[in-house]
Amino acid sequence: MRIGELSRRTGVSVRLLRYYEEKGLLRSTRGDNGYREYTEASLDRVHKIRGLLEHGIPTRIIRTILPCLNSPGAIHMRVVAPETLAKLEHEREQLQRRIDALAKDREAIDVYLEQARPRLRGAY
Repeated sequence: MRIGELSRRTGVSVRLLRYYEEKGLLRSTRGDNGYREYTEASLDRVHKIRGLLEHGIPTRIIRTILPCLNSPGAIHMRVVAPETLAKLEHEREQLQRRIDALAKDREAIDVYLEQARPRLRGAY
């Protein structure tokens, strides 16, 4: 599929898709006409990129962890640099902190809803 179709199907602008490619997050081939061509797998990859970005993970880290998400458990590098492992461990810790904070927020909202529902029913 061409970049316009990928944009329509993912809801991501053509400009952002080009940026992802520039940053090494997304790959395309070039047709004889010079147009970028993407596979169906690009749809899932773009959704993963968007999800990671929305959760505050920078593109430099996304580039490192995308291979892990595409094939969990598969090691794609023959030699893993200690700095890469340290970055991934740090990012995992940051993700866990966010998950914990979100879980606490969800629990607080649940308590509020439990208390508010009976009051709302009594108001009518």
